[in-house]
Amino acid sequence: MNELIEGEDFYYNGEGNFVLTAKYHLQRGHCCGYGCRHCPFNYKNVPEPKQSELQKTKLMNSKDDAPEIRIF
Repeated sequence: MNELIEGEDFYYNGEGNFVLTAKYHLQRGHCCGYGCRHCPFNYKNVPEPKQSELQKTKLMNSKDDAPEIRIF
């Protein structure tokens, strides 16, 4: 694998943790099973019950990030 590029393949969160991006995961091509924050594979290889917990958390967070829609 090529050298990782900060801001494209990974970043450091506010706590100093190394976080891989969805772009990096897509290039790798599969779920590693660790429950990564930006897993684009819906945590396919993460064992239960952690898989369901992560999927639920991801769904709740995506609703928080969704733009507000107003119908008049």
